[in-house]
Amino acid sequence: MKTKILVTGGAGFIGSEFLRQALGKSYKAIVVDKLTYAGDLERLKEIDGKYRFYKIDICDKAKIDSIFKKERPEAVIHFAAETHVDRSIKDAFSFIETNIKGTFILLDASRKYKVKKFIHISTDEVYGDIEKGRFSENSALKPNSPYAASKAAADLLLKAYIRTYSFPGIIVRPSNNYGPWQYPEKLIPLAVSQVLRNKKIPVYAKGKNIREWLYVQDCAKAIIKVLEKGRIGEIYNIGSNQERQNIAVVKDILKILGKKENLIQFVKDRPGHDIRYRLSSGKITKETGWRPSVNFEQGLKYTLNWCKEHKEWLLTRNLR
Repeated sequence: MKTKILVTGGAGFIGSEFLRQALGKSYKAIVVDKLTYAGDLERLKEIDGKYRFYKIDICDKAKIDSIFKKERPEAVIHFAAETHVDRSIKDAFSFIETNIKGTFILLDASRKYKVKKFIHISTDEVYGDIEKGRFSENSALKPNSPYAASKAAADLLLKAYIRTYSFPGIIVRPSNNYGPWQYPEKLIPLAVSQVLRNKKIPVYAKGKNIREWLYVQDCAKAIIKVLEKGRIGEIYNIGSNQERQNIAVVKDILKILGKKENLIQFVKDRPGHDIRYRLSSGKITKETGWRPSVNFEQGLKYTLNWCKEHKEWLLTRNLR
């Protein structure tokens, strides 16, 4: 018998990659997605007909309850979230609503219907930034944007459920994902879409902010490993050891695409912009055997080739 999993945000960037991998293994999937601007069923075309889909807002308590009652999932993998920092700075309401209230509703339904494992997809941004060294799973939470604060709040809510109700929760905190099918508001697909239009690439301040870049296929593999081998009540960082300044990433993109650096346009910095993220990922490797397999140079080339092959998708999404 295949394990039945409920995946929230399954039409999103990371959630869709997770589904493509999970359905190639011993899992039967139920997908819940509101299909906001960042959700897209085109991402799931290659597995069409292999999952059951519900277009539902996770904040709709009655509908979520009815899905759990009908489907009785054994595990929940919770990707659904508002994720773009810039949007959270302009208007944080949907971030508080989806990331906190939506998570609470899912936790309550999962407890009511006795889900055996609940994997919450968090982010490295809950730690804030760090000038030197790396964050471990025991590092304090110091979020610096409304988005990061909403994700940290969801983490704490899950930790409270674990302690109070012996809830079977696990938190994973991936670093900066990139790869095919990423909505072009994030740096790499945004830069590529601008180049394809022969327009300037906006880069905050001088582009010195540093991120740890994790290829999306590696991230999905890590989450599957946690689903299979992760310990209840634990937190797992998912990092790549691939650290780059934003400006270096943009210059690499221009070089690969054969464009000049005069397409770079420095713009006013984002309020509260975190300087650097870096994770210690030894725990997930030790406990599950997962290691990243795609280095940044490889992953960036794969991503740019995909973007050129899917130019129409990339450019039309950027206009939404």
